[in-house]
Amino acid sequence: MSEPVDPVALTAALVRCPSVTPEEGGALVLLERLLSDAGFECARVDRGGVSNLFARWGLRGANRSFGFNGHTDVVPVGDAAAWTHDPFGAVVVDGWMYGRGTTDMKSGVAAFAAAAVDFVRETPPDGAVILTITGDEEGASVDGTVALLDWMAQHGERMTHCLVGEPTCPNEMGEMMKIGRRGSMTAHISATGVQGHSAYPHRAKNPMTALVSLLARLEDKPLDAGSDHFDASTLAITTIDCGNPATNVIPARGTATVNIRFNDLHSGASLSRWLQDHAQAVAGETGVRLDLKLQISGESFLTPPGEFSALVAKAVATETGRVPVASTSGGTSDARFVKDHCPVVEFGLVGRTMHQVDERVEVAQIHQLKTIYTRILRDYFA
Repeated sequence: MSEPVDPVALTAALVRCPSVTPEEGGALVLLERLLSDAGFECARVDRGGVSNLFARWGLRGANRSFGFNGHTDVVPVGDAAAWTHDPFGAVVVDGWMYGRGTTDMKSGVAAFAAAAVDFVRETPPDGAVILTITGDEEGASVDGTVALLDWMAQHGERMTHCLVGEPTCPNEMGEMMKIGRRGSMTAHISATGVQGHSAYPHRAKNPMTALVSLLARLEDKPLDAGSDHFDASTLAITTIDCGNPATNVIPARGTATVNIRFNDLHSGASLSRWLQDHAQAVAGETGVRLDLKLQISGESFLTPPGEFSALVAKAVATETGRVPVASTSGGTSDARFVKDHCPVVEFGLVGRTMHQVDERVEVAQIHQLKTIYTRILRDYFA
């Protein structure tokens, strides 16, 4: 019998692949080799300059197909000189592995890949195990998991349930899983007025006045007070600018950007209408043209608490001694795409250092995560 797959060694090997979005860096090549050797049918699903990997053990179209989803791309390291250790070195010190992607989320990918390989070797299930791994989660996310799901639809592949291995625990292993996520949208606002002398404002139309007025209206009242499974929606002004170096000139143009994280009381479409209505009102009051470019990164979604979330929670509690809170907090993840394919839950490591200098993961937690994922597989196919 083959030796069990060491998820720590696999994490280290993946971290040493410099897979900064959209570079593949060798990470998917490494995983494809591992999974192919274990009997998984693999396919590279590359689109738009992005590398993705699909792997299935078992028959296509099985009645039960458990899926894992994750990503091997990472954000840039920033100032490499500020790191204590080589950001692509996977150096282990005092029980911690340092490196970009150790937390977000090469350890999660390594843990579910190791769990899946050992599981199908030791106790071949009555069903299929599917892994969808993308290289475009930290980027535009247009040709990553979306491309994998499009390819699966074209080739008759389907997961009946999916677990996304993103870091979900704020401080302690096992304390939180995600059963949904807020939606996210960004509004890029351009105000066009008439340039003039600041001593004669009546001869100009100040775009900054219109912008300030619009932003004040948008922030005037909370969007909501939250819902049954979601915190209150939030709106944040992230930038205001006109690029004007002169103190005595009213500029002709100004811009601002607003980011909204919204719950299930709203949709991208309803918030788009809300933003447009306010912009039209301010334009009418000021005579300044206001143009909005709206980008909806994802709608809010919820996997209602039920058998699947209970199965995941039970496995986590058994292995960690903590019953995870079912949360919808945080930013977006690729679960926002998977939810249109099948029920999806997220569970992974403590994410306190993700995207930071000296990103690191506790080595013991990688082993623990593999054990949790293995139990989830066993319980699912039991």
